[in-house]
Formats: sequence, structure tokens, C-alpha cells
Amino acid sequence: MNHGYTPINTDKENIRVHQCPSVVQIASIQKLVYATISVSRCYFQYESSIVENQVNIILFEANETGKPLPKGDERTSHLLKVLRKKAGDTFEAGMVGGSRGTGRIEAVEAGGSLVFSLDLGESPPPRVPLRLAVGFPRPIQLRRLLRDLANLGVAGVDLVGTELGDKGYRNTTLLTNGGARRAFIEGAVQARDTMLPSLEVYHSLERWLEKCPWEGYGSSLDHGDADFRLPSLLIAADNVRPTGSLARLDTPMRSAVIAVGSERGWSDRERDMLEGAGFLRLSLGTRALRTETACMVAALLAMEKIGALD
Repeated sequence: MNHGYTPINTDKENIRVHQCPSVVQIASIQKLVYATISVSRCYFQYESSIVENQVNIILFEANETGKPLPKGDERTSHLLKVLRKKAGDTFEAGMVGGSRGTGRIEAVEAGGSLVFSLDLGESPPPRVPLRLAVGFPRPIQLRRLLRDLANLGVAGVDLVGTELGDKGYRNTTLLTNGGARRAFIEGAVQARDTMLPSLEVYHSLERWLEKCPWEGYGSSLDHGDADFRLPSLLIAADNVRPTGSLARLDTPMRSAVIAVGSERGWSDRERDMLEGAGFLRLSLGTRALRTETACMVAALLAMEKIGALD
């Protein structure tokens, strides 16, 4: 049956495309395949080059100004080898926790160090009024999760020990060797942002609920909107004993606090504690989700309802 494709002669030794003026006549399948792969690679490299030049921002810590970037610094390599910048060129830059603007390569020293200057005066994007608490996931998942939440622009992340979670996950070196901050910075760089989420650690859900770190946090975020000081909507992701669905929630919200359990979810005791603290137990659908997936689904659903995706 012909489905609209140009018919071809399937001669064993020589396969040619028939009467198609828009297609180069290639004598062998091997040449055709190699040509296709070559064009695909060129197109991918071209598209990657456009993305790299458009979305990347180079972030600096406050103590890095006034001195060259070493040759071995990833940012030096990125500017010179990936973006192919040279002395006199400018690039998008920002100060971690501060303003954005323009950087300029003043010189590339003989040893490979990069001398730069900064002109920063642009405000960073506003914070998404969302705080997310999550039961400790596996360390490899945690790094990805911190990166992606920073990429979304959430205001804060709380890591919480849960009754059903693996206690060993709490000993991750990400919290002691700077790995968590590096993950946040990686996410911010991809979003052309300079601000990082806050990060706090609680040994148990009970302690987190006692501390109520979300109280007043809405009013501490400057969005130029007095209504933003309304109380945050409290949501606990729960696919086992939900009282509703987050996707179908129609309660107006200006900010939200979302709690997501660890791999094995919440214990019945924790569900009761969350409900007693005023959290709505809402499902994220019918499927069992990985912790990092559940966090992203919950965050995006809440962001849509807050209006952060408009």
C-alpha cells in the first residue's frame, strides 16, 4: 500500500530515489545515512550554539570581583571555548544574590586567566511565592531537584526528615561540601537569574510544623502587591488518603507552601499532623511518582494557580 511516499527501486546493488527534484540523488544507502547524520549534527550544533548564546548568564560571588578568573575555572572555559568570546567582548553577567547586567572581557592573560569588568544595574526576576518542603530523597535526586527548583525560581526549599524515609539520606555531603549551593547556582544560571532559594533542614516533620517557617515569608517577598501578604495556602501532596486533587483546586491563592513526602510517602501519623496544622491533603494524580517528579508536578501546578506561569 502506498502511503504517499515516493516509490523507490529496491535493486540490491544500487538504490536510487526516483523522480524527486527536491532530493539529491544518492547512489547508496550508506551515503544517504552518512549525509543525514552529518546534517543532523550540524543542525544540532547550530541550535545548541543559539541556545548557549541566548540563555546563559555568568554568575559571580561578591568576593570574586577585582581579580581574574583562573584558567581552570568552568566560567573561563565556557566564555572562551563555548561562547567563543575574546578580549573586548561582552556577556550577560550577574552577582549571586544581587543585580544582573553586562560583563566585559578586558583581557586574556598569557597564563589563560581572564580579566573582566562588570556593569550591573538590572533587577533579577521576582521570586515565585512558593515554599516547598520535601522528605529527604536520594542524594543524586536531591542535587537534580535543588537545581530544578532554583531554575523555577521558588522562594524556599525545606528538607525534612520523615518517618518512612531512609535515615541515611540525611547524611548527604551536598549539605556540607557546597554541593547544594552549586546546584542552586546551576539552576539559576539556566534561568538567567541571580537569586537562590533559601534552604533549611529539619530533622522531622513534627519539628518543621512546630517551627512554621512559612509564617510571614509571603510578606518578606517584595512583589509590589499588598494582597500578597494574604496567608499562604498549605498543601500536602498525598496520593494515598487525599481529600481532593491539586489539579482541580479552585481556591484562590497568592502564595503556597507545599509538603511532599519521601520515597515511601507519609505515615498515617504524619498525615494527621499535616491535617491538624491546616494542610490540605491533595493528590497529584493516580500514578505513584518519584519524589523529585512529585515535587516538580506539585510546584508547577501551584505556580499555574498562583499565576507565575502567565
